[in-house]
Amino acid sequence: MKKKKILIMSVSLLIASTSSGLNLSDTKSENIIGKQNIEIKDGVLTPEALWAMGRIGSLDVSPDGKKIAYTVTYYSVPQNKSHTEIYVMDADGKNNTLLTQSAFSENQPTWTKAGKKITFLSNESGSSQIWEMNPDGTDRKKISDYEGDIEGFKFSPDGKQVLFISQIKYGKRTVDIYPDLPKSSGIIVNDLMYKHWDEWVESIPHPFVAPFDGEKIGKATDIMLDEPFEAPLKPFGGIEQLAWSCDSKSIAYTSRKKEGMAYATSTDSDIYLYNLENKSTKNLCKSEDNPDKNMGYDINPKFSPDGKYIAWQSMERDGYESDRNRLCVMELATGKKQYVTESFESGVDDFCWTKNSSKLYFIGVWHGTTMIYSTNLKGEVKKLTDGMYDYASVNLCGDNIITTRHSISHADEIFTLNTKSGKVEQLSHENDHIFKQLKIGKVEERWTKTTDGKDMLSWVIYPINFDPNKKYPTLLFCEGGPQSPVSQFWSYRWNFQIMAANDYIIIAPNRRGLPGFGMEWLEQISGDYAGQCMKDYLSAIDDISKELYVDKNRLGCVGASFGGFSVYWLAGNHDKRFKAFIAHDGIFNIEQQYLETEEMWFANWDMGGAYWEKNNAIAQRTFANSPHKFVDKWDTPILCIHGEKDYRILASQGMSAFNAAVLRGIPAELLLYPDENHWVLKPQNGILWQRTYFKWLDKWLKK
Repeated sequence: MKKKKILIMSVSLLIASTSSGLNLSDTKSENIIGKQNIEIKDGVLTPEALWAMGRIGSLDVSPDGKKIAYTVTYYSVPQNKSHTEIYVMDADGKNNTLLTQSAFSENQPTWTKAGKKITFLSNESGSSQIWEMNPDGTDRKKISDYEGDIEGFKFSPDGKQVLFISQIKYGKRTVDIYPDLPKSSGIIVNDLMYKHWDEWVESIPHPFVAPFDGEKIGKATDIMLDEPFEAPLKPFGGIEQLAWSCDSKSIAYTSRKKEGMAYATSTDSDIYLYNLENKSTKNLCKSEDNPDKNMGYDINPKFSPDGKYIAWQSMERDGYESDRNRLCVMELATGKKQYVTESFESGVDDFCWTKNSSKLYFIGVWHGTTMIYSTNLKGEVKKLTDGMYDYASVNLCGDNIITTRHSISHADEIFTLNTKSGKVEQLSHENDHIFKQLKIGKVEERWTKTTDGKDMLSWVIYPINFDPNKKYPTLLFCEGGPQSPVSQFWSYRWNFQIMAANDYIIIAPNRRGLPGFGMEWLEQISGDYAGQCMKDYLSAIDDISKELYVDKNRLGCVGASFGGFSVYWLAGNHDKRFKAFIAHDGIFNIEQQYLETEEMWFANWDMGGAYWEKNNAIAQRTFANSPHKFVDKWDTPILCIHGEKDYRILASQGMSAFNAAVLRGIPAELLLYPDENHWVLKPQNGILWQRTYFKWLDKWLKK
């Protein structure tokens, strides 16, 4: 990064005191990580400014629809850690108040006792427990005393019970087998799924239910006692995968009741209904009186307010984690099911019921934006929002919807949508003090003809002081997933605006294999990683290169995950288009990846099978097009980045690519994180990532 682009800024921690009910710990206030006041030099977005932004998290609407409780997470680069606090504001955005301010993070605020209390998670006692306070932050007290950490919770509608998630021991440790070797570090493995995402699988989440007398939470019962299955699903499932029935007599939960190789090769999860009175469990997806051909993910159950229905997100095919998420509605009395988003040829990402149980609101991506829609029980879908944004959630608030929204040009804030008028208003202003100082690069959509005659949407982001009479280095952004949308996303690492602030043009194509353009477009990537999607990438960069302001001699190609695979593949198949490559957590050797990854359903579906299946034409095509087989054609400097706790794509992939480049005499650099997974989560590691990223690009594209 050139010196003129380095921001010299001073960061001060704000210790706000907007609530009369603050309950400060004994920890010195100057160590508390809170909202940051920063000064932006010349309007230029920097890594330090990104990490100074507050990140809005979960929210909950009070029962009377008059108030919203929500969380904001703040990061400290010097302390290299984060802290989460709880705010409350009126439903119109007024009277925004900070409720918690201590050295302990508070999460998941939830209105209870008819809105008279807010319950939340806090680690103040040494473990994550459920706490309670008044809506003004006073009378804070711990109400659970569970022996383990509580990871998420929901109170029953009648307020007399609480459902929560906690980890249970899974499998045997070496010391269980050989008690005389308590200090041995060896892990004995005899089946698949011994690792997942970024952990050795030694515990799994289970749902527990406990009585609540209004003061204390009583003894908890594991509703899946002695079952070696997880609920919710690892690695990202939370309390949204469990739900109370309206009469507080049943609990619906999400589980994939498989172990070992069966688990590793299947995405077939189901919705189960547990009866608290007779302790019985019923599979709502595959019970004998309700046969279902759906063999993929079924997740996130939600009961209708009238108690007559239950809805959930449902995928049709086993082993296909990127299948379309349809919205399934079941009538509980009859078991009759219907899919109410069939006319929407994309997936449902979140949903909620209306008060009268006649409709559902949901969000889904189409043509590069994620919007809010409604559907009735007849499956009549209606679009409710528009614009160059992504709406990220839906929460009912009277006749309105409370939602979070972001874009390529702005981080998440809380908004309200009037479902009658369609009017959208911003409620929170968490990062206004930062964005008001920033120069934002212009974002445009661009449609390109692909090599097979289709129309492809790309987002183009221009430098902050763009001059069409100048020539700019330009970056091709390769999306991961491989089936994640290139929508109006805001990232704290792959951030297009910070690239624009560094005088780069970015083109981000919705190449083949991405949702929001129909199922044919989505599925063309499966079993054909090096096919049309790679041609789409080259079509996008060739199209933008026709513009006079693009310097065709200074093109770069960057991406992570499948985007990293794309970079490695294009490095050997780009016909000298690019002058610099950056690959983060990418697949370099597909044969290596097939046996190294943990979720085998992904490898089997996307690669078409194993490399030893010599009569499997799809699999043989996949492995014949592994990036490592084109290293002899590499001719361009490459930066490889990888995390050693990434068990989805092991760090050996990045190290192998780097070694290959060095042995070939290609200028190369390796940034390796021993303590990061498929992402980069620690503040100082994030700053290092950005500095290394731009230093590499500037070296090869700004000579």
